[in-house]
Amino acid sequence: MTLNERISKIIEYSQLSSSEFADEVEVQRSSISHITSGRNKPSLDFLIKVKEKFPEIQWDWLINGEGEMLMDHENEKVSEEKKAIPLPDLFAMIDDDNFGKTESEDRIEFQKPRDFPLPKSGTAQEVLSDSQPLETNKIMEETQHSDTQNNKIKRIVIFYENGKFESYEP
Repeated sequence: MTLNERISKIIEYSQLSSSEFADEVEVQRSSISHITSGRNKPSLDFLIKVKEKFPEIQWDWLINGEGEMLMDHENEKVSEEKKAIPLPDLFAMIDDDNFGKTESEDRIEFQKPRDFPLPKSGTAQEVLSDSQPLETNKIMEETQHSDTQNNKIKRIVIFYENGKFESYEP
């Protein structure tokens, strides 16, 4: 049995017309016609919508054509019983007679972080006197003066906070 035939069988099972089935599954009516005629294959999105509207249909049968169309109700009841096991009430597990008696013992005490002694070295002035200035400062100053002597101002632009600007050309 092909996937398209299985969709036709689901439509028969639902006892709806093709257009009612399309409305129920929330797809276009033409897509049902195309699927049942064999022109198109159903998309995964379409199959998911069918499964959501008809949860009693088995996935294996719908996708692969294996097994029975409908779920076995005995297995379904067993799985519902397994799901119906209530979780224990945590507040019922508290021993009211001893509640709060051990709170002082349960407190967490935070230890202060240890202070590691820093090695005492010379003062900041001593460290600065040991350092020597870099030679690059002199080189930078010389190149800046020579560059400004050769460069001439072409335009000055002033930008204002309100978004306006003025441009001056000497």
